[in-house]
Amino acid sequence: MAKAIHSMIRVLDEGRSLDFYRRAFGLEVAQRLDFEKFTLVYLANSQAAFELELTVNKGRTEPYDLGDGYGHIAFVVEDLEAEHARFTAEGLSPRKIVSFAPDGEVIAKFFFVADPDGYEIEVLERGGRYQ
Repeated sequence: MAKAIHSMIRVLDEGRSLDFYRRAFGLEVAQRLDFEKFTLVYLANSQAAFELELTVNKGRTEPYDLGDGYGHIAFVVEDLEAEHARFTAEGLSPRKIVSFAPDGEVIAKFFFVADPDGYEIEVLERGGRYQ
C-alpha cells in the first residue's frame, strides 16, 4: 500500500514562503537540502507526517505561472472562526468563510487563502470526512 509523504510547490522567495507557512500553519523546516541550481526545503509540524516541499530554483526572478491545472492543498483546523480571525490579524488576507451545503446539509465549512506565490490553500473545519 502506498503512503503519501509530501507535496511539492515551486516558490520564488524562500524567506517569504517560510514566513507565510510558519505563521499560517505552524510549519517549520524539517530539512533543507541545498544544491548548485536549486534548494529543497521540507516543511512539517507535529500534527501529521505529511510534508510540504518548497523548491527554490536559484537565479529565478519571474513568478511561476500556476496555469489552470493546480487546484489547492488543504489543512484542517479545530476552530475555523478562530483561525480565520488569527489569519486576519496576521495580515494573511483570508477570504470569507463558506458553509458548503448543496442540499441543505452543511458538508464543509472552509475559507481559502493564497500563499505569497499565489498557490490556493483551503482551510477546513475538522468534521465529517475532513479529519
